[in-house]
Amino acid sequence: MSSTNAISTALDALARVGLDYRFLLDAYDRTPFLTGMLTSLEIVVSTLAGSVVAGFVLLLLLRSRNRAVAGTTRAFVELARNTPTIVQLYCAFLVLNMLLSQWLHQQNLDNPFKPFFWVVFVLSLHKGAFHAEALRAGFDAVPAQTLEGAESLGLSRWVRLRRVELPLAIRTALPALVNNMVELVKASSLASAIAVGDITYQSIMIWTQRDNVLALMIVILLFFGALTWLVSRAGRWLERRLWVPGYGH
Repeated sequence: MSSTNAISTALDALARVGLDYRFLLDAYDRTPFLTGMLTSLEIVVSTLAGSVVAGFVLLLLLRSRNRAVAGTTRAFVELARNTPTIVQLYCAFLVLNMLLSQWLHQQNLDNPFKPFFWVVFVLSLHKGAFHAEALRAGFDAVPAQTLEGAESLGLSRWVRLRRVELPLAIRTALPALVNNMVELVKASSLASAIAVGDITYQSIMIWTQRDNVLALMIVILLFFGALTWLVSRAGRWLERRLWVPGYGH
């Protein structure tokens, strides 16, 4: 029996117990499904990186000596933390994107921002707000004696931030940051809400034709479960790697 026949026989056997994966034999369904898995990975990687950048920027703005800047940033952080992610995504895509498209149309220009961009943009800012709060707590946990010692050495505010406060604050905030990233991986499935062709969206397209919801839901659960497990393990490794004996444990 050839490998193709063996796979077909195995998929037929699974279909008889209610797990229909025979769409994998059809290139018409298999290709977009595999593309959807790749798109989901791209969203996760992009938003993880984007949220870290957004978190650091928001933290710096929160710590600004300009009260207007710090106050405005605080208002944004509270708004981002206290409203549903999907509502933020709809507001960005259905409102901001539409207004931008109308303005560009008046200028005889096309809107370069596709749904993929809005997913990455919104999720990065949303979790960036949580990262900023976790980092703020980390900075608050830095011992005052350490800051006084750095100041007595004549270190500038920027040098103290970069070489003293930030390394210690990250170690304290890392468990919360990793938890935020795990939540971000799960939130990436919301991309299907605005028709981004990720694994969730492609699965919906397949099961509406083949009525194999259970089989595909299992794949989606395993897919995101594996991603969150990898992020969690990477975070644990980083915690051990950055541990300073006598500090934080």
